[in-house]
Amino acid sequence: MAKNNKIIIITGPTATGKTALAVEIAKKFNSEIISADSRQVYKFMDLGTGKDLEEYGDVPYHLIDIAHPNEVFSLYDFIGRTQKAMQEIWARGRNVLICGGTPLYINSILQRYRLEKNEVDESLREKLNSLPLNELQDMLKKIDSSRFDNLNADDRINPLRVRRQIELALSSNGDESTIQEWQDFESLVIGVYYPREVVRARVDERLKKRFDLGMIEEVKFLHEVENVSYEKLEKFGLEYREIAKYLQGEYNFEELYSQLLNKIRQFVKRQDIFFRKMEREGVEINWVANGDVQVAAELVKKFLQ
Repeated sequence: MAKNNKIIIITGPTATGKTALAVEIAKKFNSEIISADSRQVYKFMDLGTGKDLEEYGDVPYHLIDIAHPNEVFSLYDFIGRTQKAMQEIWARGRNVLICGGTPLYINSILQRYRLEKNEVDESLREKLNSLPLNELQDMLKKIDSSRFDNLNADDRINPLRVRRQIELALSSNGDESTIQEWQDFESLVIGVYYPREVVRARVDERLKKRFDLGMIEEVKFLHEVENVSYEKLEKFGLEYREIAKYLQGEYNFEELYSQLLNKIRQFVKRQDIFFRKMEREGVEINWVANGDVQVAAELVKKFLQ
């Protein structure tokens, strides 16, 4: 593959219109879209994940509706499928446009993560989840000090990253199956930005709309027809977790709405924190106010030239 392959990434917090902007840019610049959303990979999870498939029109998209909710789709799977889609899109002479608000997925592409495929030991994970950070750090140092040494400063204080390294170190095939190498590429990262009070209003408006469109019914369908357990639904977080609790009688509707709105607002803050972390680590994010198509298009035009 040629060394001048390029990818356009459109990201930003939830409810900022990333999909609409990505579709407009894809139409202008002969692109196909790869979704970088950890939940849009799952079938039947439409309203809760904000797929907005009607917005795509005739723009080809990838990594949406490719797994059943009862399947496990990991970061390892995302990277492998993304690499394959990128190569196929380039081979067709088209541009790769990655769109999504899962910062870890975006970062895995920009930092060229190389992961080892391992089955998750649920009993081990349950044990590790109960341990505080300092005990996790000590455990990893004892099991495999090199893994701890190779973590950057932020990852060493991130319980999720430390736990994952322990799982890899204890896995029987931890050194066997590594994903393919990344092809060389250049990247342009565009972040959609709105003032905080506007984002809050957009989150509120979008949540109301999704309830009106039948988001509770969507979760009922997943549980009653697709046999997705409440426990599994709760693991999907946000809309699915809170509505699953509502369906089990833990909330009335007013409590559900209030709780969910608060959780989504907290999620937006966590997204912002992760984006700032990416910038501190050297990722240049070109923030485009209010998702302005013309401003974004000028950035893309210059990048592709």
